[in-house]
Amino acid sequence: MKLNLKNPIVFFDLETTGLNITEARIVELSFLKVFPDGKEEVKSRRVNPEIPIPAEATAIHGITDEDVKDSPTFKQIAKSLAAQIEGCDLAGFNSNRFDVPVLAEEFLRAGVDFDMSKHKFIDVQIIYHKKEPRTLAAAYKFYCDKELLEAHSAEADTRAAYEVLKSQLERYPDLVNDVDELSKEYGSFKDNVDFAGRIVMNDEGVEVFNFGKHKGKPVADVLKREPSYYSWMMDGSFPRNTKQVLTKIRLRELEK
Repeated sequence: MKLNLKNPIVFFDLETTGLNITEARIVELSFLKVFPDGKEEVKSRRVNPEIPIPAEATAIHGITDEDVKDSPTFKQIAKSLAAQIEGCDLAGFNSNRFDVPVLAEEFLRAGVDFDMSKHKFIDVQIIYHKKEPRTLAAAYKFYCDKELLEAHSAEADTRAAYEVLKSQLERYPDLVNDVDELSKEYGSFKDNVDFAGRIVMNDEGVEVFNFGKHKGKPVADVLKREPSYYSWMMDGSFPRNTKQVLTKIRLRELEK
């Protein structure tokens, strides 16, 4: 099945140094760019994370410090990568929970602003878990009747996510072959103000905290009544994207 696209869509997968989105560094990235006319473009590359790759991470993806020692750093490729996904929607498997936030962190670390409002997001894992809750390898077997022989290879996982989405659209008549509709229903970022979901929009369209002692309270109100909370978050181990969003809200309120 051909995807019904208004914009190019980039299926991507990251291999990293760990699972903490504020600390993880990319060691390999791969993306499959699908154009509205059906044309496909695949690109993969290793990245020097500039920190040692933990043994437990290497045990999963097989990438060592030696493998990436001569690879470019993310900062060196950040601008060209941002240009390649400009105007594209983004998709992947578990991408909204991990790959997109990590990518956003890396962009901000490199001084490149990654504006989530410019993209729509589809996480095929969300569709899968709502329909058939299992793993990518199981999804690939279930929907495509194929074995995912190179699981945790970024390119193999990227291709599998693309094929799974096409098969999901064929299997479920209620799934609309339209990125706008899929993003609304299965994107999971629809209420998020930041990628990590620490700040969300409530039913009235007001930014509220989504964690801790101020959960559910308007961010602007908390910052006004308790200015030290801003400093606490900025000094804490929150994602850079969360801090960026918090600062934008604070500056907006100060300008009023």
